[in-house]
Amino acid sequence: MSNATSAPAAPSPRVSGLRATGLLAQAGPGLLVMDVDSTLIEQEVIELIAERAGTREQVAAVTARAMRGELDFAASLRERVATLRGVPETVFAEVLAEVRPTRGAAGLINELHARGCRVGVVSGGFEEVVVPLAERLGIDHVAANRLEVRDGHLTGQVLGRIVDRQEKVRCLRQWARQDGVELSRTVAVGDGANDLGMIATAGLGVAFCAKPVVVEQAPAAVHVRDLRAVLELL
Repeated sequence: MSNATSAPAAPSPRVSGLRATGLLAQAGPGLLVMDVDSTLIEQEVIELIAERAGTREQVAAVTARAMRGELDFAASLRERVATLRGVPETVFAEVLAEVRPTRGAAGLINELHARGCRVGVVSGGFEEVVVPLAERLGIDHVAANRLEVRDGHLTGQVLGRIVDRQEKVRCLRQWARQDGVELSRTVAVGDGANDLGMIATAGLGVAFCAKPVVVEQAPAAVHVRDLRAVLELL
């Protein structure tokens, strides 16, 4: 469970729930880990790729169910990726050009770095888009899935491990150890059911414009699409 314990914050149209307390409040955050699709960025990358495959509507419906916690994430990802078979690998550059960081993303990252806090992203999306995006934003740690490409086209398969709920928790713990940061000084931010594990594990878990199941279980929540609002909880 989250290590954050304090009285509920005063009502706000922007944020709600707990504020940072204990070591997190005293020393400040040492590591913030956030989801990518619909959190760091406005879109769902897999849906942008599916647009080229003619399967966007089908993929979006499965994504919505997975984010509400109605489907196993790994199985649902494989199902969605299978519909991408045959899409040219040039899609990665096209999608990267379309991706829009959420308002306040750069400001949040820059402010955290100024406070000596590291930033990581854990994505159910794909390295081919997430890694260059993270480099552009100066993010310190990245974990995402990888799509198989053969003869210049997607095969409809995922390579290696899948970044699901459990893997996101593992990354949070691993990066905290790597950076020498106590878990009580970590913050996790996400919008979907697959983010609930890291939200419960971190010193403070934040639901960002999230699905109802996430808002219900997260200690704190941001209700505006401005990532700088996370700073109001710290």
